[in-house]
Amino acid sequence: MDQPCFFRGRRLRKTPTIRDIFRETHVRPEDLMMPYFVVDTDDAALRKPIGAMPGQFQLSLDELDRQVGQAVALGLRSCILFGLPKAKDARGSGAYDPDGIVQRAIRRLKANHPDLLVATDVCLCEYTDHGHCGLLRQDDTSGEVSNDPTLDLLARTAVSHARAGADMVAPSDMMDGRVAEIRQALDEAGFAQVPVMSYAVKYASAFYGPFREAAESAPKFGDRRTYQMDPANAREGLREAQADIDEGADIIMVKPGMPYLDMITRLREAFDLPVAAYQVSGEYSMIKAAAANGWIDEAAVMLESLTAFKRAGAELILTYFTEDFLRLRAQGQGGKA
Repeated sequence: MDQPCFFRGRRLRKTPTIRDIFRETHVRPEDLMMPYFVVDTDDAALRKPIGAMPGQFQLSLDELDRQVGQAVALGLRSCILFGLPKAKDARGSGAYDPDGIVQRAIRRLKANHPDLLVATDVCLCEYTDHGHCGLLRQDDTSGEVSNDPTLDLLARTAVSHARAGADMVAPSDMMDGRVAEIRQALDEAGFAQVPVMSYAVKYASAFYGPFREAAESAPKFGDRRTYQMDPANAREGLREAQADIDEGADIIMVKPGMPYLDMITRLREAFDLPVAAYQVSGEYSMIKAAAANGWIDEAAVMLESLTAFKRAGAELILTYFTEDFLRLRAQGQGGKA
């Protein structure tokens, strides 16, 4: 008697080995970039837990170097630095101070871990006393950043990072024209080989809350909706990415990640440049909280989420799970969702 003819997809799912052979998407250590928060402090042993981000810390320079060393031993290939200065002011001058905390951290990490790719966040919000990402008009409490006067400070910040030895700079401020300003400043300063990874499609998201505790960068008034994108807009994201590419970006990023997988795919399909995704603090903290309550398998959800970014089209994932992934991989479990 004739057998029914239909697709038998289960044939290629029968055993772990056959699933491994035909797995379409893989997550590797080189796909992940670990964010670190480094603090300008006299306490060389500072390792302050971030309450809203279990497993993450504000680190002194010595503690950063120690933790990065452990991660490098596990296979860490890249990191991105966020700095917490001792003092803040209206112009965010700590961001472009040649001896600022990020600049010192770059020098330390590149001296001790020369093969590690060290990227830096280029923004003023961690350094301004008002918590916004650029200069405000005098006595302005609306939170509307003055776009063009901010560009020079962002460019100065990027150049100071490159001079300290940064391998890559990543402007996250969402000022119009900042990629062009930074690219020109880097080239004129002799850093034509330093790539720019632009936070090209960065939304005014509710998922950033834990980060603002970690970086102590919450706005003192107003919000960031005049410069970060409306979460409802997709076509605007393509325009933002195109503008940054035209201005000289080498990598374009989508932030946040999981709620905007569609934008990762849209950018991947529209442009030939590498696409990055930032699995932001809120995404990380929700997974950690659900796991702590026993509602999900943390390792399995972590791996599934990272696989989703790769499947959507991201070549690079900025994620606070990087060290967890590396530890899991060392145990022979990493990369399999």
